[in-house]
Amino acid sequence: MKLVLTCEHGGNQVPQAYRHLFRGAQDMLNSHRGWDPGALDLYEALLPQADAGWSATVTRLLVELNRSPGHPKLFSEYSRVLGPAEREQVLATYYRPFREAVARRIARFLKAGHPVLHISVHTFTPVLDGKPRDLEVGLLYDPAHGRERVIAKAWKDRMQELAKGWRIRMNQPYKGTSDGHTKALRERFGAGYAGIELEVRNDLLLHPQASVIVRSAMAISLQDLRKSRDLFPGGR
Repeated sequence: MKLVLTCEHGGNQVPQAYRHLFRGAQDMLNSHRGWDPGALDLYEALLPQADAGWSATVTRLLVELNRSPGHPKLFSEYSRVLGPAEREQVLATYYRPFREAVARRIARFLKAGHPVLHISVHTFTPVLDGKPRDLEVGLLYDPAHGRERVIAKAWKDRMQELAKGWRIRMNQPYKGTSDGHTKALRERFGAGYAGIELEVRNDLLLHPQASVIVRSAMAISLQDLRKSRDLFPGGR
């Protein structure tokens, strides 16, 4: 089994050419709408285990790397004002290189006979629209994909052993079947590919002591997951 990691929302950087679009928007850029706070640190903690990995630090408010072409939220209210040619330039510079590099590597692994587990690393805000979210970790997957369901359940069980008291929810705070990077790759590659979005509450990763526990539990549980021959029988 080959492990691929991605971090689509690792930063809130605005390239120089587009800074005029975000004048007065620093608070929004610093919020969860501008990026996934803590996600890049967690991605980098897990990266030594991966066979391949990609992270992005351009703000999702310029272009949303976790949305498909044509999705209404591919561009935000800030970047939607760009003309067709300018949008195409954004896609050619920031979106397609990221998405296509991941897909090419997965295709090579599958062609060589290796099943692929793709973990897409994200964080979520503890409170959304005034409503607290009652979980620490979410694992998003497609319930109809047999391998994803089994992997997600095994990962949850191992994490729960390492971090007792965590509320680990399946397909919360979002659905694994909603539009996203893993869904697009799942539809493209079929059964040889398994994609899980890892969602961690961002305040845990921003707290010095809690972040150590989170990174450790994630790294150990993922390492144990990879060792399971029952989950990853040889070939496709």
